[in-house]
Amino acid sequence: MEPFTKRVVEIIKGIPEGKVMTYGQIATLAGSPRGARQVVRVLHSLSKKYNLPWHRVINSKGEISIVDYESRNLQKVLLENEGVKFNDGGTINLKEFQSHGHNSFMEYGF
Repeated sequence: MEPFTKRVVEIIKGIPEGKVMTYGQIATLAGSPRGARQVVRVLHSLSKKYNLPWHRVINSKGEISIVDYESRNLQKVLLENEGVKFNDGGTINLKEFQSHGHNSFMEYGF
């Protein structure tokens, strides 16, 4: 596994229940501030293999990015079951529910 991919997997695994992180935030913490699309790739290809809490990753607007209705609804239900609240517009208040991860890669063992 490439170092960036490994860092992304570890960061996603570390998102606490009831909190969310954005694709761009994860990419930045993993060392590639412009790598949000790569985070999407990692989630799509490795979520099942590494049992990642994929539902805790959202876009920078506080929205669920999944287009497919069934998957989108599943993500919303999973987040709500963890106590994450959506406003009337369907977004999550990032000030309240965003996890800030670790401040240093050293905490991830990198």
